Amino acid sequence: MFTLSHAIEINPQGVEPELSLDDVWRGLVMKAENALPFVNGMSKCEVVDRGDGWLVRDVVFAGEALQEKITFHAPIQVHFERVGGGGFIENTISTSDRGLLLAFTFGLNFPDVEPGSDAEREKGEGMRGAYIGAVASTLARLRQMKTAGEL
Repeated sequence: MFTLSHAIEINPQGVEPELSLDDVWRGLVMKAENALPFVNGMSKCEVVDRGDGWLVRDVVFAGEALQEKITFHAPIQVHFERVGGGGFIENTISTSDRGLLLAFTFGLNFPDVEPGSDAEREKGEGMRGAYIGAVASTLARLRQMKTAGEL
């Protein structure tokens, strides 16, 4: 399984409006419910089941159909697990000496690629930019929503 974790400052100096932990949490829940406004390359996001603290959704990302179970650990973490295996993604809000951080961690299995191999590392590293960009675009979208009074 290829893993990657990256944290980004939620409120770097000079960026407005400032987002609170509650703002980011609400945004992550909204993103879990409907990721289309947040995730470039996603063409479908439909909630098909839900319970106390979780939901299951069908998504199509980059042409690939997936089902994900999403578990909410309020107010700090949203955990996405690909149903049937394949990996996970976590969005975690934390505090640091630099203020609030949003960490994005993923672990993915690539079919027909040997775990721990150079091919796995190459494929995973090829996805690094897109996944790290998703963190920044999520925060940018949350700022737009806060400015528009939607958050």
